[in-house]
Amino acid sequence: MTAPDQMEDRPVDLAVHSMPQAHGFAQQPSRTRSGRLKMLLVLAVCAAPVIASYFTFYVLRPAGRTNFGVLVQPQRPLPELVAQSLDGKPVEMASLRGQWLVMSVAHAACDATCEATLFLQRQLRAGLGKDKDRVDWVWLIDDDAPVPAAMLPRLEGSTTLRISAQSAAQWLGDGAEQPLYGAIYLVDPLGNYMMRFPAPGLEPGSAQEAKLQYAKKVKRDVERLLRASASWDTAGR
Repeated sequence: MTAPDQMEDRPVDLAVHSMPQAHGFAQQPSRTRSGRLKMLLVLAVCAAPVIASYFTFYVLRPAGRTNFGVLVQPQRPLPELVAQSLDGKPVEMASLRGQWLVMSVAHAACDATCEATLFLQRQLRAGLGKDKDRVDWVWLIDDDAPVPAAMLPRLEGSTTLRISAQSAAQWLGDGAEQPLYGAIYLVDPLGNYMMRFPAPGLEPGSAQEAKLQYAKKVKRDVERLLRASASWDTAGR
């Protein structure tokens, strides 16, 4: 073994690693831009059917065809609030997204006009045949009064929620000349209130033929929207 003082003086070998190249840093922003462009392209592809269906309904409507319902512009998203079910459980309004909603507003006591509107909502959904599972009918109660016991069997299959009168008016109201009660509101699966059906023909004492014509006009508009959205909207949430 060589003694320490006999060891030859030799230069120490150092491993030299190559330094990062400047062009590597230059490529980083380019890669970031490319990734963002790809993400935007994917989002555009996903949104294309939705955009196309609304463009078809709103813009490319055949000449001479008119809507019975009044289009809401701009559309109004579901409010970020917590409603209550009839048994007092909290329900996020946002949880209603994913289905077309045929909606009405009334006091819990539910007068004759309210009953006629709820009946129409129920019959409208039932009359949509294979598309009925894409639609929910919703009753918004805007007070804290109890619902009459006789009404409960008629609400089977509905989504019945309580929200404050102020919240209902802020979301659905269109001014004093357009009262909330008696009208029917249509909300799309994305959660946007987008069409309002006025309520002539549903008042107590109205002729049966007027009520029937009203129901046909509402159904016609709903069926058109369901056809226009068939490429991207499916049953269930």
